[in-house]
Amino acid sequence: MLKAHSVSRNLLVLHATVFVWGFTGILGQLISISAVHLVWYRVLIAFTTLFIYFKATKTDIKVTRETFLKLFFTGALVGGHWILFFQSIKLSTVSVALVCLSSITLFTATLEPILKKQKISKLEICTGMAIICGIYLIFKFESRYTAGIICGLTCALFASLFSIINSKQVKNRPAPIISFYELIGAWVWISIYLAATSGFDSSMSLNTSDLLYLLLLGTVCTSVAYVAGVSVMKELSAYQVALITNLEPVYGIILAYIFFAKQEQMTPGFYLGACVVLAAVFLSPYIRTHFEKRRLRKQIPLG
Repeated sequence: MLKAHSVSRNLLVLHATVFVWGFTGILGQLISISAVHLVWYRVLIAFTTLFIYFKATKTDIKVTRETFLKLFFTGALVGGHWILFFQSIKLSTVSVALVCLSSITLFTATLEPILKKQKISKLEICTGMAIICGIYLIFKFESRYTAGIICGLTCALFASLFSIINSKQVKNRPAPIISFYELIGAWVWISIYLAATSGFDSSMSLNTSDLLYLLLLGTVCTSVAYVAGVSVMKELSAYQVALITNLEPVYGIILAYIFFAKQEQMTPGFYLGACVVLAAVFLSPYIRTHFEKRRLRKQIPLG
């Protein structure tokens, strides 16, 4: 009984966390500064909040020099991913950016076996082909957002790369520690870019609403949501986590329509392409689990 209650509570926490992640696109549209400046502030607020959390919980955050350098350089991918995501929103719409972000499944299914020298499964090939068809439909019917779509797809590529890297790192250290050093890396690399391009200028100034939205984005939508998302993994299966996490673009698109109804109205072709992409992303873990169970049943001798 207690176990079932704990699982239900964690499922609720995960849904809330994914809903909050879906809200990041809304904040990205509401914040008036450029995507680069937006992410610079976001990561600064996020790693500062995590540092306060570590101090409050007396968490040991020491890592080796080698680990620090790996996470620091991976932070460049994290920073690039977020900049491209918010740039995609500013060049198109929240809905377009979120659907393009869903293509992370395609990139991971292709890149992970290559980088780990493994065989690409037939299911992953089929899922990838379905996602490509969906993205093609979006390109065809929403050609006015080509630049935003390209940024969204590149954003998903970066996310796939640092996810693959982190899948190795997380085996040796807690996810919040990984996130903390990667956020520091992202902030430093973005700072170097801004310094080299004279980006530290008056365009970084914040009005009251921008400041409030950034604080919400950096604390609740980044640090708090990340810690909450990691904590539920102790009780929930990887399948449950993956399935619910796939709801992020769904929640985001619904929220975008609520906040920016007219701007988010798209052609029927976009919704058809979005449905193809999201269906492929949702069905992939379900089909994988189904075939895995069938394979295991065949291996178990009857009688």
